[in-house]
Amino acid sequence: MADAKIKSKIREFIEGIIAAVLIALLITTFVIKMYKIPSRSMVPTLLVGDQLVVNKLIYGIKIPYFRNTIIPITDPQRGDIIVFIYPKDRSIDFIKRVIGIGGDTIEIKDKKIFINGKVFTDNTGIYTDKIIYPGSVQPRDNFGPVTVPKGSLFVLGDNRDESMDSRFWGFVDLKDVQGKAFIIYWSWNHDERKIRWQRLGNLLH
Repeated sequence: MADAKIKSKIREFIEGIIAAVLIALLITTFVIKMYKIPSRSMVPTLLVGDQLVVNKLIYGIKIPYFRNTIIPITDPQRGDIIVFIYPKDRSIDFIKRVIGIGGDTIEIKDKKIFINGKVFTDNTGIYTDKIIYPGSVQPRDNFGPVTVPKGSLFVLGDNRDESMDSRFWGFVDLKDVQGKAFIIYWSWNHDERKIRWQRLGNLLH
């Protein structure tokens, strides 16, 4: 009798662990993703050492590995901060801000962004380098015009002079979007070796 009770408790314990693991897998596969900021490309919005919760559900439910959307909800919009699979190395995730969506014509003239022929009021981007490079040298400050293909996005880092983004490697396929950055849940200043308490819980927009 005692052995039966022990076996029953062990079975309940194992079943509880299995259920917890399955729930965690479902959540990380379809609902949320954690992401740590590794570079300065999104300064000042995001700092090196910020750790984020990424909402994977907001853009629909995708089949893992195949990346096909089976339950669409909405597409990324201009201004969204997204995490996506880097087109040049699919083992790496990148984070940037959506500037152009399918059908938009994007052009950059002397660091000013034009969308469909109109100046884009850029409230999130910063420019730290006074040098302006001609497009024949590199595409950072003078780029395009290019039209964003249907099913693709044009993305930029908020730190416009220190970001490798669509100006350098092209468009992001909607299938490769992992989710929308939602909230900073942790932030560690490596240089000063301290927690950035004021950033914890900050919603991203």
